Amino acid sequence: MRLYVGVDGGQSSTRAIVADDSGRVLGRGSGGPCNHAAHAEGEARLRRAITESVGGALAQAGFAPSVRLRGACLGMSGGPDDKRRIVSELMAAETITVKTDAEAALEGAALGQPAAVVIAGTGAISVARGRNGRIARSGGWGYIFGDEGSAFHIVRLAMRNCLAWEEGWGQPEPAELKKMFLQETGSSGLLEALHRFYTPEWPRRRVAGLARRVDGLAEGGDKASRWILRNCAESLSALANTSIEQVDPAGSGLPVYPLGGVFRSRSVMKRFELSCDDLGCPIRQPSHDGAVGALLLAYRADGLEPLQVRIR
Repeated sequence: MRLYVGVDGGQSSTRAIVADDSGRVLGRGSGGPCNHAAHAEGEARLRRAITESVGGALAQAGFAPSVRLRGACLGMSGGPDDKRRIVSELMAAETITVKTDAEAALEGAALGQPAAVVIAGTGAISVARGRNGRIARSGGWGYIFGDEGSAFHIVRLAMRNCLAWEEGWGQPEPAELKKMFLQETGSSGLLEALHRFYTPEWPRRRVAGLARRVDGLAEGGDKASRWILRNCAESLSALANTSIEQVDPAGSGLPVYPLGGVFRSRSVMKRFELSCDDLGCPIRQPSHDGAVGALLLAYRADGLEPLQVRIR
């Protein structure tokens, strides 16, 4: 039996899937986040995430972690360049391919067809494939320089709006957002809350998790929260449009697949759908997730084209 592994490594979690050469899925596993491997702490996190996710998938399939694989593909958040060496040390495979997690997501969603994916979770990125097979990306620069439309971006906008209002130049009035920040951080004022976000007590994932509270306030009618989510949706549609224009300047109306936790927000999704409709890009639901997408890329790297991946 020839075994193949696909891994979807993100900023919040890592998922792995193992299958045979007919496309029959044998096992799945999961682990923690795996980005920023260039630093010692990040490398340890990456090693742990791959060991847990791939090891769990192989165990579910009835194989030892040391089993020889025919092929493996890993779609990794933060890019593949700083992860190839580590991955090669952890997996016994004849062929190992490392891609971005967005490329794996695009493969799983569109099954190799021309399309664009927009991923909005802790971070945000869009990747498109044109009819000529060209692939281009937009965004995904990380929370310091980009990730507009991400969960972290939502919270950053909310805090900026609160601080600006207190200084007399922000709008709309964020009374409910301010109350939320003070409650969540146990702070007596906004500056105190802001400084807490710079401490280890509030890592990026925890800050991004407050996006759900912003969404809840928007659902309750809070104008400031609605304004923030509208800004988020417009940023995400701009990412989609930019990636599509790079592979098809004529604007061919490629289908768009929205992925990630931010799109669970009805406010974001509704506005995003309207923006994509204006661009002539229909919204589609993905065929499979990023782990299956990485698996399909592992097959392709070995010259295989399974007609169907059978999810057990």
